[in-house]
Amino acid sequence: MRNSTLFFYCLSAEVLVLGLLLVHASVREGAAQDSLNEKSALVKRLGLTDLCLFTEARYTRHLSQADLNTPFQDHPLSLEHFPSGSFTQPPTGVTQSR
Repeated sequence: MRNSTLFFYCLSAEVLVLGLLLVHASVREGAAQDSLNEKSALVKRLGLTDLCLFTEARYTRHLSQADLNTPFQDHPLSLEHFPSGSFTQPPTGVTQSR
């Protein structure tokens, strides 16, 4: 068997698995909507912060809790030196003009 044929079979199998995962996610989304709504209401009622994805910089730990000048706390012209700052965007409330 040629390597290109084996590659094609593997690629086809991966595309098939990806398609099945997408179909499964779309089917489960409707079934889990009630649970998601309950959890969302609980988070709002308890005032919980967002998920902590990064632990290195305090302004990337809880994105909804960071203010405008936190990344520039060392100096107004200082460069971002934590890599997690390049993976996230500021919260929507910060970027929207009033």
